This record gives sequence, C-alpha cells and structure tokens, in this order.
Amino acid sequence: MKVTSVFRPDLFAGKAAIVTGGGTGIGKAITYELLYLGCNVMIASRKLERLEEAAKDMRKWLSETGRKNRLEFMVCNIRKVESVQELVSTSLKTFGRLDFLVNNGGGQFISPSADISLKGFTAVVETNLTGTFLMSKEVFTQWMRDHGGSIVNITMDMWKGYPMMSHSGAARAGVDNLTKSLALEWISNGVRVNSVAPGSSIYSETAAANYGSADIFEAVRLQVPAQRLGTVEEVSTVVCFLLSPSASFVSGVAVPVDAAHSLYMQPSFRVPEHQNMPEYTWEKDLAEQQRSTLGSASKGQVKAKL
Repeated sequence: MKVTSVFRPDLFAGKAAIVTGGGTGIGKAITYELLYLGCNVMIASRKLERLEEAAKDMRKWLSETGRKNRLEFMVCNIRKVESVQELVSTSLKTFGRLDFLVNNGGGQFISPSADISLKGFTAVVETNLTGTFLMSKEVFTQWMRDHGGSIVNITMDMWKGYPMMSHSGAARAGVDNLTKSLALEWISNGVRVNSVAPGSSIYSETAAANYGSADIFEAVRLQVPAQRLGTVEEVSTVVCFLLSPSASFVSGVAVPVDAAHSLYMQPSFRVPEHQNMPEYTWEKDLAEQQRSTLGSASKGQVKAKL
C-alpha cells in the first residue's frame, strides 16, 4: 500500500496520538498519514477483530518502509468512563506522552426520526457526543492540562439539519459547540481544539458497508458541486494540518471537507407533496376575532383584542 502526505516526512517524529475508530474508513486514513509523518499511534475501537486486522496491515507497512515509530491498538468503549481512562493511561505508559487526540470514533444508522427508539437515539448520542467529551476530558486531565496538545473532532455536514439521521445530526451539532467551548476553556493550557466535518460525499468501503450499498454515494455525487466523490485521504490531510505547527494559531473552528456541498442549494432530502400546513391570512384572523368578540359580547364578557 502506498501512503504519502503533502507534509514533510517525520513532521510528527517523537509525537504520540490516539485515534478512536482508527482501524477503518476515515480513521484508518488518518492513522496511516500520522504514521507516515513519524507519529506513534494508538488506535482504539470496540471491535477487537477490526483492530487486529488493521494493526497487521499497518505494522507490515511500517516494517516494509523501514519506519521505527509504533502502531499499537486497544479495545475501548468510548461511552464508558473506566474504559476511556484505561485507554489514555495505557497510551501514556506506552508512549510516555500524548500530543494529539483525534476523536473519530462514532456511528449512526439511517432511520426516520419517528422510528428511532430511545435506546437507539441514546446510543448514537452517547457514542458521538458523550464519547468525544469523555476522551477529550481524560486526555486533558491526564496529560494536556500540563503539557498542551491538539485535539481534532470528526463531525459531519449537519449545518442544515440531517433528515433520516437526526440522532447523529443532533449529537454532532453538540460536538461542534463542545469544540468551541473547549477551545476557549483550554487555550490557556496550550491546547487547541478544532473539528473537521467530512461531507456525505466522502466515500469509503466502511461507510458503503454500513449503509448497505454503494448506490447511495452515486446519488450524493450528483448533488456535489465538484461532481465527484471525496476520498478519505482528503479528510486525513486536513486533520494533519490542524494538528501541525502550521495551525498553531487556529482553534475553535470547524473545517468542512465537502467541495462546497454544504453550501449547495439542492437538498438530498425531498419533502413529499402534501397539503398539511395550515395557512394564515389576515382575513381569516379578522373573521375569527369578530366571531369571538361578538360571542363574548352576547354573554356580557369583555376581552382584550390581540
């Protein structure tokens, strides 16, 4: 596998990072680029099998390219405080430092809002929002409070709402606000906090498998101003920029990676034809007021008019 970067080799030599969800999709691309740049990386997710498979490929690549930095992995449920604490403490014991945190772990499923159960809604919010908070807080508490660092949260294009995935849209909107809040609270500790928002036009085999088909991406492609899909590498390079010294004066921002898709007027969600919205007119309102006033007067009551 060929891995490269627009940044100079060994830019992150001697640095250490945690990438949640770092074994698949966008997270895997971020991990590979960090490794290429000389960073030691701990990847984490709930599924051991995926971690083992990813680690095998990455370690083989490290060996074949003669790199001396390390790739480690650990099972972690980012919704659980104890699991998060263990991940951070183990990473510190392994690498001796933690310069970067990439909160990429998350997940959602397609569903009309009316069909989402409380359990399903809570699970998505806890994974995407609570997990991001717990990871950020623990890395700050155990290391970055005293040593500084950089955090990048992976969100989504939810600026205009996210029909059919309202649970994830709500959670990621929370992450956007959390990013801004932490950026202000922790800047005096030398910690920068930013987010990257990949558009729905970023293709990965993992995403296609999660949604059950790659056909959805072709429908999205037709709505992207660039008229093509984006790649996971086009997300990872933005993440690495925000982690790098080049972004030393950047904190609290959300960077869309979507070729202006979020600005484009053509919606991906279509409202069906209907006649269910009541219409308000001055004439209707006046008639109702007159009937109400006359009815009240006949009963000897006096009411104030709006």
